[in-house]
Amino acid sequence: TKMEARRTTDDRRMGGWSMHIPSEVTGEIGKAVALPCTFTHPQNTNDQTLTAIWRVKEPFNGAVVFKCVSHSSSDPCKTTIGSEGRYKLLGNPRQNNLSLQINSLTWNDKNRYFCRVEFSGDFHDKYESRMGLRLHLIAPPRIVNISVQTSQDHAFHAKCTAEGEPLPTLTWAGPPSDNITSASTTAHQITKELQRLTHDGKYTCTAVNSLGRAEGAVYFYKFRAGGSSWVLVLLFAALGIKMLALVAILGFGAFWKRGRGMFLLRCQSLRDAS
Repeated sequence: TKMEARRTTDDRRMGGWSMHIPSEVTGEIGKAVALPCTFTHPQNTNDQTLTAIWRVKEPFNGAVVFKCVSHSSSDPCKTTIGSEGRYKLLGNPRQNNLSLQINSLTWNDKNRYFCRVEFSGDFHDKYESRMGLRLHLIAPPRIVNISVQTSQDHAFHAKCTAEGEPLPTLTWAGPPSDNITSASTTAHQITKELQRLTHDGKYTCTAVNSLGRAEGAVYFYKFRAGGSSWVLVLLFAALGIKMLALVAILGFGAFWKRGRGMFLLRCQSLRDAS
């Protein structure tokens, strides 16, 4: 589990209640992260029904991503929302720990998270973090697409897209030329285009950020008029040779069958004459 928790800022006290939650936690894409949350309360709640809730975006009204219910101190907190396996309660709510683990982080998990506890029974009480914690995501570079494309003016362009956080820098390397490059970014992705390819060869795209590097390559060869005609000539010549060989084999087979048939017929005639 990769986690980096900053200073606790949501530590409010109200009527003997308090909740402790860091202002920010950092997790890496594809891995797991723990969201810490603990609380204190003035009542004896061993025999009360306890509900632990985690929601996103905003307190009190945000979408619930995890919920579990425990009916007594001996009853484990049974998950009712978030049972798909990505969310796991790390703490024991009966010991004032609502910490949550999120597995296999994706970019969609980037959000602000709020923890909440509710008690029901002889008394009803509830408490929720107002400020919540911000989940910050990081990722080493990854090449998500690399290709050679043609534009409306029939020019060839090499295009490379990479993702990562911090946003990686992209560089192209290949045959020496004066190609113009252009770049664009969207959220955690960056695209860099090598315009108007004129030289044949291997073009390599490298993405780098503070967490690592990644490479991808494409091979470009532009068929020229003279060269392409010779290629067609050689291609048709090879096909012609194969066709001649096939005709020869079929002709030999037919001749063999016909000669064998005539030989058998002659032998039969000699046998009848004798």
